[in-house]
Amino acid sequence: MRITGSTVLLTGATGGLGHAMARELAARGAKLILTGRRADALEPVAEEFGARSAPADLADPADVERLAESCADADVLIANAALPSSGDLLDYAPEQIDRALTVNLRAPVMLARLLAPHMIEAGRGHIVMIGSISGKAATKSSSLYNATKFGLRGFAAGFRQDLHGTGVGMSVVQPGFVRDAGMFAATGATPPGGMRTVSPAQVAAGVVRAVERDLGEVNVAPPEMRLLSAIAGQFPGFAEKVQRRTDAERTIRQMVDAQRGKR
Repeated sequence: MRITGSTVLLTGATGGLGHAMARELAARGAKLILTGRRADALEPVAEEFGARSAPADLADPADVERLAESCADADVLIANAALPSSGDLLDYAPEQIDRALTVNLRAPVMLARLLAPHMIEAGRGHIVMIGSISGKAATKSSSLYNATKFGLRGFAAGFRQDLHGTGVGMSVVQPGFVRDAGMFAATGATPPGGMRTVSPAQVAAGVVRAVERDLGEVNVAPPEMRLLSAIAGQFPGFAEKVQRRTDAERTIRQMVDAQRGKR
C-alpha cells in the first residue's frame, strides 16, 4: 500500500520514536493525524508536520472510542503509544497494572477493531502495531511489558489472517534497543556488552517497509539480536540461563530505576 496521499493515524506522536515516524511519513506525503495524551505537547508536533491534532488519553476507554470516531477516515493506523512497564510485578499496584495493559494492549487492539471496518469497506488500508523484541524474548523485571508486547505480536499475527483478502494489511514492527530517542534512550541505560543499537530513523523506515510491502513482521534490530531473540522464542529456558551469565541485569536495573515514575 502506498503511504503517499494516505491518511495515517499515529499514536504516541509526542515521543521520540513517534516524532521520527511522523517526520518520515510526512516526507513521504502522508496526511497525518497525530495523537498524544497532552495537547500542549502535541500541537507543536502537529504544526511542524502540517498534521491534524487529535489529543486522547489511551488509558481511558471512552477516549479511545472518541479518537476512533474522530479519525474514522484513517487509511493507516500506526499504534505506537506505550508505557515502559518495567520492574518487578510485585512492586506494581493493581491500578498500575491495569493502566499498562490498557495503554499497551487494549487501546491498540480496540483502535484496530474500530478503524478496520472503514478500511475493509474501502478495500484498502493497513494497521501497524509497534511491538518490541521484548515480544519475542522475555527478560527479568519485564514480565508486564513482555506480556503486552507478546500480546501485540499474537494479535497482529492472528488478525492479519482474518484480514486476508480484504485489501487491508496488518503488521507488527519490533525494535530492539533504540538510541537517541524512545523509552530505552530516555533511561540513559547502556545495552549489555556486545549488543548494538538501532536509530529512530531505522525504526521509522521499518514501519514504512511494513506498510508498503505488507509485511507481517519486521524486526528492527542488529543481526545478533534478531538471532538471539529467535533462539529465545524456541528455547526460553536456554535463553534464561544465557541472560544470567551476561551483564544484562545491569542494563535492566538502570532501566527499572529510570522508569519507576512512569507507571
